[in-house]
Amino acid sequence: MDAQFNFFMPAEILSGKDIVRNSETIFSLLGKRCVIVTGKSSAVKSGALKDIVFALENAGVEYYIFNKITENPQTATCCEGGKIAREYGADFVIGVGGGSPLDAAKAVCVYAANGDIENDEIYTKEVKNPPLPLVLIGTTAGTGSEVSGVSVLTRKDGKKQSVSGKNYYAKYVLADPKYTYSVPAGTTVSTALDAFAHAVESYFSKKHDFLSRKFSCMALGEITPILLKFLNPDYTLSEDERDALYFASLYAGFALNKGGTCFPHGMGYALTEDYGVPHGLACAVFIPAFLKEAKKGDSEGYAEIIKASGVSESELLKLLESLCKADITIPIEKIEEYRVRWATLKNFKNSPTDFGADDGASLVYNLFG
Repeated sequence: MDAQFNFFMPAEILSGKDIVRNSETIFSLLGKRCVIVTGKSSAVKSGALKDIVFALENAGVEYYIFNKITENPQTATCCEGGKIAREYGADFVIGVGGGSPLDAAKAVCVYAANGDIENDEIYTKEVKNPPLPLVLIGTTAGTGSEVSGVSVLTRKDGKKQSVSGKNYYAKYVLADPKYTYSVPAGTTVSTALDAFAHAVESYFSKKHDFLSRKFSCMALGEITPILLKFLNPDYTLSEDERDALYFASLYAGFALNKGGTCFPHGMGYALTEDYGVPHGLACAVFIPAFLKEAKKGDSEGYAEIIKASGVSESELLKLLESLCKADITIPIEKIEEYRVRWATLKNFKNSPTDFGADDGASLVYNLFG
C-alpha cells in the first residue's frame, strides 16, 4: 500500500452549532472593519447573515454588506467588491453563501489588496500583495469551496475559468450545517451531485494521493445513501441527513483540494454557461462516462469507490442515470466550438485516461445532439 501523501489546507476549521454567533473573538482579532460578500437571498434565508451581524456587533466590528454576487460570479463584480473593500478600509472579508459567494469572496480579497489588478487580469497578473484575511461560511452542501484554494469566476466573455493557489484560501472556516436546512430540494440534489463529482473526479485524477482518496471514500459513503433518498421526489431530508451531507461536502472538498477536477467539470462549465444547467448537475451528467473511463484505467480504484459508496455497481450507475438528466439540445456547430475549446483544457489532462476533446464532443453529441 502506497500511503504517501502531501497535505496543504491552511484554513482553521471550526464547526458546530452556533459557531458563527459565538465567533466574536475571532472577528475582533481580525480587525475593526469588514466587508461581507454574499448574494441576495441565501445568507438571509438561512439565518447566517443574522448570526454574522450579531457576532460582529458584539465584537465592535463595523461592516459593509456587498450583496451583488450572483451564480457564476463575474470577475468585474468581484473587482468592484475589492474596490469597495479597499475604499472602506476593510481589515478582513467574510464570504457567506453557496459556492458562488464563497468563490467571489476569495477574489474580492485579492482585488482589495492589489488595486493594479482589474477584472480578467486576475488570471494573468502577479498577486504582489497578500490578500485580505478571509472567513468563509457555507450555506449549501456541495461545493466544498470553504476548504479549497480555488475560485471559479466568469470572464468578461462569459466563459468560466478557475484561479487557484495560496492566495485563495480562507483563514477561518465557520462550519454550521444548520444553514443548509432551508435549501430547496432541487438545489440540494444539484449541490450533492457536485460534491459526489468532486469526490469521484479527485479520486481518479492524476494528482491524487493516499490521503485524498481516503477523503473521497469518506464523502461517497455519506453522499450516496442520501442521493438514493432523492429517487423519491417527495422525500424530505432530516436535519441529521442535512448535517451528514454538509460535512461530506467538506470531505470531498479536502479531496478536491489535492486532486482537482477532471473532464466532467471542464465539460460541465459549458452546459452552465450556455444552457443554464445548475453547476452540480451540469458536471454530474458526465460522471457515468467518467466512471467508465476510470474503470478502464484503474480497475482496483474503481472497485474501491464502488465499495465506499455502499451500493453495488449496477445500483450506483442506475442512481446516476436517474438523477443526472438535463433536458437540453445542443446543435452541431456549438459542439464543434466545444471541441476546439476543450483541446487545451487542463481538466482533460488531469483525467485518468487519454479521454480527449474529440471524445468529449462525441459524448455531448450522444447525450444532447
